[in-house]
Amino acid sequence: MQRYYVPKENWEKDAVLVTKEDAHHIKRVMRQQVGDQMICNHPSGKAARCIIDIIADDYVKARIMEWLEDDHELPVKVTIAQGLPKGNKLELILQKGTELGAAAFQLFEADRSIAKWDVKKAANRFKRFDKIIKEASEQCHRNLKPTLYDFQSLHEIVTDSPSYDHIIVGYEEEAKREIDYTFGDVLSTIRHGQSILIVIGPEGGFSKEEVIMLKEHGAIPVRFGKRILRTETASLYALASISYHFEELRCSK
Repeated sequence: MQRYYVPKENWEKDAVLVTKEDAHHIKRVMRQQVGDQMICNHPSGKAARCIIDIIADDYVKARIMEWLEDDHELPVKVTIAQGLPKGNKLELILQKGTELGAAAFQLFEADRSIAKWDVKKAANRFKRFDKIIKEASEQCHRNLKPTLYDFQSLHEIVTDSPSYDHIIVGYEEEAKREIDYTFGDVLSTIRHGQSILIVIGPEGGFSKEEVIMLKEHGAIPVRFGKRILRTETASLYALASISYHFEELRCSK
C-alpha cells in the first residue's frame, strides 16, 4: 500500500489532506479512485490507514480508518555526517542510508574533499536530496522521514557533539593495523534510545588535524572491517552493522 508523508497542518481529527506532488502522484501515477486506501504518516512517526473520500484538482482528502502499530525505525538514532564525495555518490548514500535506518544526514566539506560546496546551487541540491530521502522513506515504509540538516563545517558539527551520546569516526588507518577495540566493542556500549553520530570522510579520508580535532571532542576512531571501504560504502556498512546488532541480535536493550 502506497505511503505518504503529510505535514502536521494537513491533519484533522479524523481526516488528512494530501496536496502538491503527492496529490498528483495519487491521481496521475497511482491512478487511485475514491474508496481506495493508502497509508499516511504523521510527523510524529505515527501512521494511519486511510480511505480516499475526495479527489480534487489540487488535493486529495482521505478519512482515517485506523492508526497502525508498526514501527520500522532503528532502536537507536543514527546521524550520518558525510564528507562531500565526488559525482552522484551522495545521492546513493542518502537513498541507501535512508533504507538502512539513518535518522538524519549532515553534510560537510573535509580538508581532502575533492568536491566543493556551491552555495549558489545549494537550494536546488537540497530540494533534490530531500526528494530522494522522501521517496526512499516511502519505499521502505519508514515511520519517519530522515532529517537533512543544513551544510556545516566539520568543526561546527563536532562542537554540537554534546547532543550525541556517542561519536564514531570511520578512519581508514584503523583498517591497516591489528586493534583491540573494534566497532563491535563500541556497539556493545550503546543502549536503546541513545543517539549516535557517525562521521565519514570523503574519498581522500581525513587529515591528521581533523582526526585530532574529532578525538578532542570525544570521537572514537574505528575501522569498518579489515578492508578499506569507499566513502559511499562506509556509512552503509555502519548502518547495516547497527541494524544487525540491535534488531537481529536484539542486543543492548
